[in-house]
Amino acid sequence: MNITFYKYQGTGNDFIMIDNRLMTFPKTDTELVAHLCHRRFGVGADGLILIENDSETDFKMVYYNSDGRESTMCGNGGRCAVAFANQLNIIESVGLFNAIDGEHETTVMKAGEGIFDVRLKMQDVPHILITDTHCFLDTGSPHYVEQVDDLQFVNVKELGASIRNKSEFSPGGTNVNFVEQMSSSEFRIRTYERGVEDETWSCGTGATAVALAMYATNKTEERKLQIMVEGGQLEVSFDLDDQNGFKDVFLKGPATFVFKGEFVSV
Repeated sequence: MNITFYKYQGTGNDFIMIDNRLMTFPKTDTELVAHLCHRRFGVGADGLILIENDSETDFKMVYYNSDGRESTMCGNGGRCAVAFANQLNIIESVGLFNAIDGEHETTVMKAGEGIFDVRLKMQDVPHILITDTHCFLDTGSPHYVEQVDDLQFVNVKELGASIRNKSEFSPGGTNVNFVEQMSSSEFRIRTYERGVEDETWSCGTGATAVALAMYATNKTEERKLQIMVEGGQLEVSFDLDDQNGFKDVFLKGPATFVFKGEFVSV
């Protein structure tokens, strides 16, 4: 089987993108997905995304973690899917797509050769669990958020793995974010992602979770925050609903086309 793929990255969070509108990709073959994502024996990526037809929106996004299993919403993956859909002429400057957590509005603008600025509307977040040590919330994927003083010295892989499967969080495990405040509107984060089982250079749903958690715990009064990740910078903006939840949540940042290739399975 020959598989044409495209490689995209969003602030260092990288994805294999496949046009599956003809439904030719073997979606239940978790070993194939994991092999494609493997950084030594495959293409190498944090995840794999299929673009498919959808009867009610411009397209459907199907996301797999690098372990080969279909997973919950991926914010950077969603932004890269939008850039890919633009490249495929499925959408132009505005669009609407379906993901596992529902519909997402988006705008996209070409910022350079193969570089896109993508603004993605995330799901509303009605509730955040706040404790003395951390916050827990779902921004399309579950996220644990803990504020630290010296982020550069945190062993993200070791600590993240120790928190990832604690029973009080999501039954499928949680992503783990460590955050350091840089100013009233700027935060730096590092994220351990479930399914990747390691630190990634960026996490869009994690950046979103951190922004909302920092506002909810009175670390900032700003509703447009700059989130610095290992691979660049993201922007998260939001409004409040009538029940102290969050609505009109937007994730904004670059999505970059890296290369196109063909994988030949043997």
